[in-house]
Amino acid sequence: MAARKRTANRYYSGPPSDHFDGGLFFNPGGKPPGRFGDLLRWQFSGKRAKWPAAWPSPHPPAKPDRRLDGGALRLTMAGHASLLIQTAGLNILTDPVWSERASPFAFAGPRRVNAPGIAFADLPPIDLVLVSHNHYDHLDLATLKRLKQSHDPLVITPLGNDAVIGRAVPGMRLGAHDWGDRVDIGAAAIHVEPAHHWSARGGRDRRMALWAGFVIEAVGSKIYFAGDTGFHDGINYRLMAQKHGGFRLAILPIGAYEPRWFMAPQHQNPQEAVQGMKLCNAAFAAGCHWGTFHLTDEPIDEPAQKLADALAAEDLPRERFRAMRPGEVWDIPAIYKGTQTRQTR
Repeated sequence: MAARKRTANRYYSGPPSDHFDGGLFFNPGGKPPGRFGDLLRWQFSGKRAKWPAAWPSPHPPAKPDRRLDGGALRLTMAGHASLLIQTAGLNILTDPVWSERASPFAFAGPRRVNAPGIAFADLPPIDLVLVSHNHYDHLDLATLKRLKQSHDPLVITPLGNDAVIGRAVPGMRLGAHDWGDRVDIGAAAIHVEPAHHWSARGGRDRRMALWAGFVIEAVGSKIYFAGDTGFHDGINYRLMAQKHGGFRLAILPIGAYEPRWFMAPQHQNPQEAVQGMKLCNAAFAAGCHWGTFHLTDEPIDEPAQKLADALAAEDLPRERFRAMRPGEVWDIPAIYKGTQTRQTR
């Protein structure tokens, strides 16, 4: 029998591994994204809830301090999966999207229903950007160009995404890394960790770039940004607890989960996010990936409602897991007496 021809990868070339077959990346023991027929079945189901054209945040736009030194940890929500993390003198952005649409087009595609919770001009000096994967609601080249011009940050991203960014933003400082890699930045370290997801910028580059979550290790505590992920039986959450011991803060997706028959492998729901918080041993969690771009079928406010229900069902205080809204600022306590979370020393 003739050997299967490997897919030519336009973004990355490297040796096979437990999540790369020499042509495409995959989720070990997991599920690939749905096929085109499944996408059409979903799109024409007629079950998508109607969102308002505008859903302003109850929080005013934040104006962050320039720096937070020492062990202080402050989280500010810009919108969707874009958050500002300030700790140990570092300013870190996750999946920054300041564009009007999460789309390859300026005239079509999901349009934000609330303004960014931080005006771009009010951003503090940005040292580091974490880009989890290349879907348009996470990798926004227009925003990265603006960041390059105004801040010249280092961008850390999984394998292959550097090709996408580098072609569009010449001179951007880039580090492309595999799962399990560690990047030291001053007194802090960034760990690139597995997520259960997929990647594509168009119809012919599926899974040619890797997807990931990140762990930030700085000044005695750890912060887990899970990126975009399906629950995957909690496998990656258990791995994080085993590897890192526990987290002061986990930033976890809680939206874009309906219909479950199509979305479950790639997008966890609020109940799964609560289980993930428990499994990875996080003292606090911030819910993201909801309430800004209309991507899937659930109503706009359902993720926050279901998160509250899931916390109540587990007898967990609501202040431990917030569904963050744009402009919301959260100073994360150093310790929470109701958990057994171990912090690094």
